[in-house]
Amino acid sequence: MRGPNRSNLGASPPRILVVDDEPQIRKFIDISLRSQGYATLLAGTGQEGLTLLATKGADLIVLDLGLPDKDGREVLKELRQWSRVPVIVLTVRSGEEEKVVLLDAGANDYVTKPFGVDELMARIRAFLRTMESSPDEGPVFDDGVLKIDLMQREVTVQGQVVALSRKEFALLSLLVRQPGRLVTQTQILREMWGPTHEEDAHYLRILVAKLRHKLGDNASAPRYIATEPGVGLRFIAKERHTA
Repeated sequence: MRGPNRSNLGASPPRILVVDDEPQIRKFIDISLRSQGYATLLAGTGQEGLTLLATKGADLIVLDLGLPDKDGREVLKELRQWSRVPVIVLTVRSGEEEKVVLLDAGANDYVTKPFGVDELMARIRAFLRTMESSPDEGPVFDDGVLKIDLMQREVTVQGQVVALSRKEFALLSLLVRQPGRLVTQTQILREMWGPTHEEDAHYLRILVAKLRHKLGDNASAPRYIATEPGVGLRFIAKERHTA
């Protein structure tokens, strides 16, 4: 088995979060990952896994479906509200319909128990190779004025909670988790309203105007949401920290 390519991934080893309620499986995966040079985080419940992802961050998640507190689909649904970290699901359910449901819920790949460690490591290497160069930004942006906690679904401006609609929060979440990157108008329309609305740019213009107003942002001199006309939007993150 081959470990991570340090020339591509940098000095810090990739961090893998393993969420599985069976201690022996957690230990087996943990030993296998660390022997290949990866850093690991281990969780025995869905909530513990979500908390570790929020507070510590991860480059990839290995997620078991049969958790004692939350079904794996629930964990996927929650983390996909604020993170795009790749997720490989472990499950004893091998039907095609089940696989489609999991992928639709936000899983990136699917390994059926019992599994071989070589196969799992190969899947992990494949996803780490194709990951974008910058890491997941975590759930919190805070520049001293605007604070965005994606896990708690809370936004404050100068300490005052700002009430955002579901669509407004979804747009802000989509932008803030990709700071500094241009998110195309087509991508936003597809993710927010579905593929049949990719030409409905007026939906987005109205939503952006409402969100800017609530954040105290100025379209002509933006502090947070910059528009590239006809192309898309970019979240401006001059200062931030994760917690």
